[in-house]
Amino acid sequence: MLLGTVLVLLLAGAAPASAHAALRSTDPDDGSLVRQAPRHVTLTFTESVGLLDDSFRVFGPDQRRVHTGEATHADGRSDTARVGLPGKLAEGTYTVAWRVVSADSHPVSGAFSFSVGKRSATTGQIDTGPAEDPLTRGLYDGARYLAYLAAALLVGTVAFALLCRPAHTAPLRRPLVAGWWTLLGSTAVLLLLRAPYEAGTGPAEAFDASALGRTLTGRPGLALLARLLVLLLTAALLIWWSRRRDSVKRPVALAIGTALATALALTWAAAEHASAGIQVPVAMTSSVVHLLATGVWLGGLVALLLTLRRSSGDDLVEVVPRFSRIAFASVTVLAVTGLYQSWRGLGSLSALSGTSYGRLLLAKLAGVAVLLLVAGYSRRWTARIAAPAAPARAAVPAPVPQPVGAPAEGHEAAEGPATGEPGTSGEGKSPGEPESPDGPAGPGAGSGDPGIRRRLRRSVLVEVAVAAVVLMITTVLTGTLPSRAEAEAAQQAPVGALPPTTEITVPFDTGTDSVTGSGKVLVTLDPARVGENGLQAVVYGSDMGLVAVPEVRITFTLPSREVGPIDAELADRGGYWSTNSVNLPLAGEWTMKTTVRVSDVDQVSVERRVRVEP
Repeated sequence: MLLGTVLVLLLAGAAPASAHAALRSTDPDDGSLVRQAPRHVTLTFTESVGLLDDSFRVFGPDQRRVHTGEATHADGRSDTARVGLPGKLAEGTYTVAWRVVSADSHPVSGAFSFSVGKRSATTGQIDTGPAEDPLTRGLYDGARYLAYLAAALLVGTVAFALLCRPAHTAPLRRPLVAGWWTLLGSTAVLLLLRAPYEAGTGPAEAFDASALGRTLTGRPGLALLARLLVLLLTAALLIWWSRRRDSVKRPVALAIGTALATALALTWAAAEHASAGIQVPVAMTSSVVHLLATGVWLGGLVALLLTLRRSSGDDLVEVVPRFSRIAFASVTVLAVTGLYQSWRGLGSLSALSGTSYGRLLLAKLAGVAVLLLVAGYSRRWTARIAAPAAPARAAVPAPVPQPVGAPAEGHEAAEGPATGEPGTSGEGKSPGEPESPDGPAGPGAGSGDPGIRRRLRRSVLVEVAVAAVVLMITTVLTGTLPSRAEAEAAQQAPVGALPPTTEITVPFDTGTDSVTGSGKVLVTLDPARVGENGLQAVVYGSDMGLVAVPEVRITFTLPSREVGPIDAELADRGGYWSTNSVNLPLAGEWTMKTTVRVSDVDQVSVERRVRVEP
């Protein structure tokens, strides 16, 4: 049981699977130079994605936004996103910022660039749109955590009442009502915040009717609506059961409750990690069973805590062992499903320490260690309550003379006068010591001891608190990129960020006193990768103003491979020097030699190191 619990909380929770869409390719390619302007921009992802009204932002060489068409799926494929471009695009470098919603309901975003005809400088800061609003994300994650807690409380309380059958269910009404209302409220908040969470905007957009309308047509929004419907049906069932409790058979109520709990768990599985990645049918089934087992176990702990405070000692003798068996079954289920879900998300053991996802799993392990210590302490007091106690010793009458051969009176008392059943002598047994195997099973030894019940309540309370912390870590885990998806994304071409642009400042001094005799050259190499690159050089004089010089020449040499010099063949563009066809064939530390000629006889050459990426 301890091993199962370790596996559950190390590898489980509402465990993420391999999800979070990774960008597989772009058309045009990231950093490419095309001769003719493309009609569309197309992205292909590793899984299906949802589109937003503002899924694409395209910026031209002048850093102004380009008017685009509506984002659609290319050729009807759900793993693609496409946007139309204007008929005529000016020459230069274009930046495309994108944002979509992956199949696991989490938004993903990035940016890339391509050039039409020639490359242009992209050194200015481009507003590619919001990546994430911290307040919206905080509110959304808080609501998700409350939803997990409330669902566990609701499912666990009902399961405790139906399976453990406490004599008095009045103490369970308050957590039942609290769980229902909390889940209802958190679901409503998630529904309102869904649009700004996807768009990366502030929470004020939650009250935009058009944004809410878009949410209600997407899969996450539909799942939240289904959760609200299940909650209303659950409320109707609870009211019906409370009014007709005596006439409703327990198996019927248990079957209906199981169906509603399963439907409730499906609202998570159908819209989050289990619905994307590998082995989706198996993963969704595992996720539903996992969520149900979590609710029965964690919510059952809360119900047990309240029962310990309000119920009589005799009632605990039956309730505590029942819950112990149910908890053991739940932990076993959690161990199996949690191990499977973590295999989907983790991918490899090395990811435990090398990724955020793996480090969160290790943090859960620390919480598990504390929980196991508390659980071992609770087990001692649970055994004391559940153990049968010896009955009170009956008064033994004074011995009377018996015929020879007749059974002694003490022997008759021990076996019973007529049936041979055990008697009540109990000689030599203390009141709290269990009876022999042949003795009657009386009330639990500690069921009526206030001290034992108090200690058990305290340990169960600590268990609930630690489990709540572990569930909080799990909530963060569900929003973290799984290690398997992270590794898959790393294997793709570098995307998701603005193209690299290298700026090199080259100071020069020809020894003359004129304004152009000294200053600096600002060189921009774009994208500083193997292959064709664009290069721009702007000359500043000693007064930091732009100056015109007769010649700027730049060459590249790779000493480690004895390549070069490669002349950039800069052309005077009337204020700056540039070229769009510097071909650097190898990655490495290149030497860039910049020669500035300020007159017929005055010139100077300066060398600088430049890193060229693969």
